[in-house]
Amino acid sequence: MTVLADLLPWLLLILDIVIILVAGAYVATNRNPSSAIAWILMFVFLPIIGILFFLLIGSPKLPKSRKEKQREVNKLFLERTEGLHLTSREGQWPDYLPSMVRMSRRLGALPMVGGNHATINGDYVGSYDSMIADIDAAEKWVNVEFFILVMDKVTEPFFQALERACQRGVKVRVLSDHVAQVGYPNRKEAVRRFAAMGAEYHAMLPINPLKREWRRPDLRNHRKIVIVDGKVAHTGSQNMTDRSYNKPKNVQRGLKWQELMMRVTGPAVRELEAVFASDWYAETDDLLFLDNAAVVVDPGDTSAYDMQVLPSGPTFDNDNNAKLFAALIHNARHRVSVTSPYYVPDESIQRAMVTAASRGLSVELFVSEIGDQFMVYHAQRSYYEELLRAGVRIFMYPAPYILHAKHLSFDDDHALIGTSNLDIRSLSLHMELMVLVEGKEFVDDMRAVEDDYRAKSKEIHLDQWLKRPRSEKLFDSLMRLTSSLQ
Repeated sequence: MTVLADLLPWLLLILDIVIILVAGAYVATNRNPSSAIAWILMFVFLPIIGILFFLLIGSPKLPKSRKEKQREVNKLFLERTEGLHLTSREGQWPDYLPSMVRMSRRLGALPMVGGNHATINGDYVGSYDSMIADIDAAEKWVNVEFFILVMDKVTEPFFQALERACQRGVKVRVLSDHVAQVGYPNRKEAVRRFAAMGAEYHAMLPINPLKREWRRPDLRNHRKIVIVDGKVAHTGSQNMTDRSYNKPKNVQRGLKWQELMMRVTGPAVRELEAVFASDWYAETDDLLFLDNAAVVVDPGDTSAYDMQVLPSGPTFDNDNNAKLFAALIHNARHRVSVTSPYYVPDESIQRAMVTAASRGLSVELFVSEIGDQFMVYHAQRSYYEELLRAGVRIFMYPAPYILHAKHLSFDDDHALIGTSNLDIRSLSLHMELMVLVEGKEFVDDMRAVEDDYRAKSKEIHLDQWLKRPRSEKLFDSLMRLTSSLQ
């Protein structure tokens, strides 16, 4: 017994080391190094909590069946859009853009296509009015997909427009993220209302253990799309909810979300509808009709834009948006403007931003002065010092607004707009979509939005930033560590 008692501490130590090594090897497989190190540190210092936490959110994968469905529709997309890229004005692009487009085509299976028109809208209620007007003109179908879809006083006219469409015999399909709906008012009432009006509603990525529907709960579908008759589409950062998101704390603080949406007509609408079709197929096993008609583009229409839709998320084999963001920032020649409410980038994007500024480019980042998520708010602040030292200008959009828009512009002729934040969740864990737009007039419109942000914002300067309280610096550093647990 004495020998066993003497050996017990050593046996426990050896067992602990073996567990850490085995867990470390498992965690590190197909995971970025910073995330793997964060998990291993969690296992070392908080082994029980770390293991339980890893079992809950440690796997960034969706069920195999969902990935197989994504590969199936990707193959169909590639076949359906063969040669569609020839409608674009590739000869007028910057010399580096064709390789970016080819990369995105390989990642997301959708081409750059010409002959499109688009307008951007930063008016919160005005963007709803634009969607409603298009729904009221619908003749065949309306496809709706939102991360958050809430029935409240602000969104009531949207629901009424869908009811009018159903009454005219228009087919209405609706998707919203299952977990994201939890905690918002009238969730069940909205589902019953869809049924009553004759719309077909399905929750995306549902969690129901009794039906063997289980996954990591923070894997979400974060896309926002409204498509009417395959002719017009809306996408961007805005969810279908009151500007305060109906949260009592937000109302108490007077918070208001500032968004940016885009209305599109032209062949790119079919590509946005393909993304909706892939999500519909994932939830219903019903593969919607994909338009295979030839695309005719007027070569004399100099006001048309080339556009490419890039979906991303855990159903893909790569972090699609992260690769495109980093590649475009690295290849820009003189200017990069980034707007993201949650800037918690992976190493590739942070390095690209720092490198671009070091190359002498004009690089700016627009964020919110205040945050609605404590951990993310502090985590993103931990990246500012490195950016400021490199010469990146950082502008903080004033309270009580949460700058929730998600867009990037490069040089004078191309931009990205859509649903993805530049944070680890959007880059790796959420299903997102971004639209690459090539066209100087569109970028000019985007610049006008950015100019408005800049005029209203407070710029951060390095000397002032370094003087912020130590308690803030501590929280920033601690929350940055937690952001790597993915």
